[in-house]
Amino acid sequence: MNSRERVLTAFSHGIPDRVPVFADYVPEVKTKLMEYFGTDDYYDMCVMVGNDMLMSSAGIGASYYGEKDEYVCPWGCTWKYFENNDGRYTEIIGHPLANDPDGSKLAAYRIPDPEGEEVWKPARKLVEKYGKTHFIAASITCSIFEAGWYLHGLEDTIIDMSARPDYANALFDKVMEFPLRAGLRLIDENVDMLWLGDDVGMQQCMMMSPDMWRTYLKPRMKKLISAFKEKRPDILVAYHSCGYIFPVIEDLIEIGLDILNPIQPLAMDPAEIKATYGNRLCYWGAICVQETLPRGSEADIRNEVKLRMETIGRDGGYMMSPAHTIQADTSLENVLAFYRAAKELGVYGGK
Repeated sequence: MNSRERVLTAFSHGIPDRVPVFADYVPEVKTKLMEYFGTDDYYDMCVMVGNDMLMSSAGIGASYYGEKDEYVCPWGCTWKYFENNDGRYTEIIGHPLANDPDGSKLAAYRIPDPEGEEVWKPARKLVEKYGKTHFIAASITCSIFEAGWYLHGLEDTIIDMSARPDYANALFDKVMEFPLRAGLRLIDENVDMLWLGDDVGMQQCMMMSPDMWRTYLKPRMKKLISAFKEKRPDILVAYHSCGYIFPVIEDLIEIGLDILNPIQPLAMDPAEIKATYGNRLCYWGAICVQETLPRGSEADIRNEVKLRMETIGRDGGYMMSPAHTIQADTSLENVLAFYRAAKELGVYGGK
């Protein structure tokens, strides 16, 4: 099997020759990998390291890494780099819809063009270069809730979801137009999967009640998924949320979700997820980026890969991946150890 066939088989609830593998990386890790493989092309490096899926990214979620120490993204958010012991990261320090008591800022706000060249052209290039050999995905994550609070501020958005529902609904309706129109445009580029999502989980509970998620986010996610599948019934749709979201997984299945990501193992037990939902979903993720990859030995990494294959990966329907972007605190040796373990221990039938 080539990479494309491997992922399509897994996400069709079949059993491929081995588990498909994917990872993404913060800039510090990308640089190390590109130097290691001797290439200045990011996607060529992804192929060399062993990713079976390649992904373009559009929308506000593509704004995390600007070229300046402080910058304004196309959505009007002001971002700034900060440093920790391992590398640099960005945070939003300016929200364009902050302090909007009368809603005038929201009324005047215009989202970036969802059908602009910067949305579809990277996906087209991936399909043209790698579409016959690799599974091609397009990310439009930070789809509704995150896009909303990036613009309006997290505290204000949460408060408005309780105290000003008219504002919250108008905010989410406006930002949802981007993934809706961008996703429909990306389907025209023959991508294999659209990746939606919003971080709504924390380590032990959700950031909002399940009922609030059902009020604001479920109907909008349903609209997105239904529109995509109406345009192309075989398009696969994945949903991302870090943290604990067990109470709403059944809802996601109900609205037509195909693939759950990232199944953060210190927040939700991957084995319990698979035992509960079986082949009603496919699964993508589940390798710990909080402990195993940054702090574990190669033996620890191999043990976790083996455990995931025996539980969430049994009977197919699984793409093995770190449960988030690999962070700067993970060594190059451990990144490569993950790929080795996945390929050696991820063979079905014990071959």
